[in-house]
Amino acid sequence: MYTTVVHPRSFPSIDSPQIKIPVEGVFSTKCLLVTYVNFDSLDEDGLKHRDLKKYQHLFVFPQLPVAWVNVGKCKTLIMENDVQRSLSLRVSRRADRNQRETKDTEDGLFYVERSSQDYPMKIIWKKGFIRLVLVGGIIWMLLILSALLFHAWSCQSSVSFFSALCNKDGKVFGMLNTMGLVQPPHRCSVPIADDPEKIVIPNRRTLDTVVQNLSYIMEDNLVNNGSDSSPLFGGHQSWAQREKSFKPKPNMKVHCGFIRNGGAEMDPKDIKYATKCKFVVASGIFDGYDTPHQPSNISRRSQNLFCFLMVVDEVSLDFIKRNVSVRKDNDGGQWVGIWRLILLKHPPYDEPRRNGKVPKILTHRLFPQAHYSVWIDGKMELIVDPLLILERYLWRGKHTFAIAQHKHHRSIYEEADSNKRRKRYARPLIDLHMKIYYYEGMEPWSPKKNTISDVPEGAIIIREHTLMNNLFSCLWFNEVNLLTPRDQLSFGYVFYRLGNLFKFFMFPNCEYNSLFVLHPHTREHSSKIEWVKSLNEFKGNNSIGLKETRGGLGLWTPYPGKLDSVVLPPVARTSKAG
Repeated sequence: MYTTVVHPRSFPSIDSPQIKIPVEGVFSTKCLLVTYVNFDSLDEDGLKHRDLKKYQHLFVFPQLPVAWVNVGKCKTLIMENDVQRSLSLRVSRRADRNQRETKDTEDGLFYVERSSQDYPMKIIWKKGFIRLVLVGGIIWMLLILSALLFHAWSCQSSVSFFSALCNKDGKVFGMLNTMGLVQPPHRCSVPIADDPEKIVIPNRRTLDTVVQNLSYIMEDNLVNNGSDSSPLFGGHQSWAQREKSFKPKPNMKVHCGFIRNGGAEMDPKDIKYATKCKFVVASGIFDGYDTPHQPSNISRRSQNLFCFLMVVDEVSLDFIKRNVSVRKDNDGGQWVGIWRLILLKHPPYDEPRRNGKVPKILTHRLFPQAHYSVWIDGKMELIVDPLLILERYLWRGKHTFAIAQHKHHRSIYEEADSNKRRKRYARPLIDLHMKIYYYEGMEPWSPKKNTISDVPEGAIIIREHTLMNNLFSCLWFNEVNLLTPRDQLSFGYVFYRLGNLFKFFMFPNCEYNSLFVLHPHTREHSSKIEWVKSLNEFKGNNSIGLKETRGGLGLWTPYPGKLDSVVLPPVARTSKAG
C-alpha cells in the first residue's frame, strides 16, 4: 500500500512535489488525516527517498518514526519526541472552543487537548513574563554598573562638582579599586639595601650648628594673666610670639604643645616604657577610624631595635578592644600584635583630625628619648623594614629629615583649592589661612624655588630628632594649632620662613607608595565644619558646634594686617585626581 505525500515548503531540498512511500498506518480525526511512514521500509536506492529520510531525526514519535499531517489546504508537519511537542506552522482550524482528547491505546499515541484560542494566549503570556523578568534584571544590572563607572570617573574628573563626589577612603572606591576600575597607586622600586643585618648605624648624632638649646613654653600666659580661659594644649600664642619664633638663634624657647593642664596626658606606665625607646615607629588612631595594621617584612634585628608605638584616644581604644584582640603584659601595657598602645587621655581638641596631629608632628615631645622616628598614618600598613628606611632616606644621603612629595600638587594654593573641593575643612577658613600666608610673602611654587615641592605627602615622616628638626616640628605644629588642621598647607610655609636653615629630603611619591599598603578607614569621617561655605554660618544660634573652641583660634583673632585687600593667586588645576 502506498500513499501520496505532498511535502510543505519547509523541505525545499526535496525536488519532487510528490513522493510515493510505504504506509505503515493511518489515523483519522475530524479535522486531520495522519499518515505514519515507516522509514525502515523505504527503498535505500532511491535518491528522493534518501532526501526524505535525512529529515527523520527531526520528527520522531515515541513509537512511530514520523507523522504526516494532511489537513486540506493546511499542509503541515507535527514533530513529537519524549521531551517536547511544538508546532512548526500553526494549522488553520475551525472556531471550535470545545476541548478534545484522543488516545490510541494500541499504539500508545496521545493527543494533548488544547483550546484553539486559549493555548496561544498562554504561550504568549508565559513568554512575555519571562522577557519582562529578563529585561528588568538587565536594566537593574546596567544601572548598578553605570553608578560604579560614574563613581570611578568622578575620581578623575576635572569638573570640581564631580570630583568632590569622589571619596577615596570609602568602601565604594575600595571595591572599584579591587575590580580594577580605578587607577592603582603609582609605584616604583625603592633602592633599599638587601639585608637589615648588614646596616651600619651611625655612632654619632648629627651636630646642630644653628639651634644649640631648645626649650618649650609650658604655662599658658593668658590664663596666668587673670583670663577666664582654661589652659589650651597649644597655648594662647600671640601673633608677635609667632613672628619671633621664625627667627632661629642658638637659644630658643617656643610654644610646642603640651601646655600644663591642656590635655593629652600619657599614662605613667606608657611614659616609663617610652623612655627606653631610641628608635621609634609611631602611628596614631583617633575617634575610632581604624584598627592597627601589622607591619610585614620586619627583621628580627628591627623588632629588637625599634619600639612600635600606636597612639590612641579613649574612643579608639574602646573600638580596638571590640574588634581585635588586645593583650596585656605584666606591667599593664596593652598590645595589638607588635604595636604597643599608648593612650592619650583628655583629647586636646574638638576636631579628631587636629588631635591626630599631636603624635604625628610632635613625636619628639611624646617620646623625648627617641633619636630616630618613622611616622606612618593609622590607615597604613608598613611593608618595608624600618631600618632599611632609615638607611635609604637618612643615612645614605646624610639627611636628617625626609618626607614624600605630594602626588598631584606642588603649590599650597593648589592644595588649598583641592581641600575646599573635597570639603576637608570650612572653605572660608581655608581662604583666610591662605590669605595670611600670601600676605606674609608665600608665593606659589615655581621651578625657581629651591624645593621640589611646597606640598608633602604627610602620611610618612622620617626624621632624626635634632634640635633644628625639633624646632621645625614645633613651628609646624603651631601653625596647625593656630590656623586650619590641614598640615600640608603649613609645611611649605614654615620651610619658607626658616629659609635655608632647615634642610630636608623630599623623595618621589612613587617610592612612598612602595613602602606601604593603604587601607580604607573603617568608617567615614565627617564634621559639621567641613560643610561651611560662608563666614555668616558661624554667626547666631546655628553656629553652635561649628566653631572649634580649643583649636584654630588664630582664625578668629584680629590679624595685624589688612587681609581684606589680599587677592589669592589664581589656581590652575594640574591633575584631574587632585
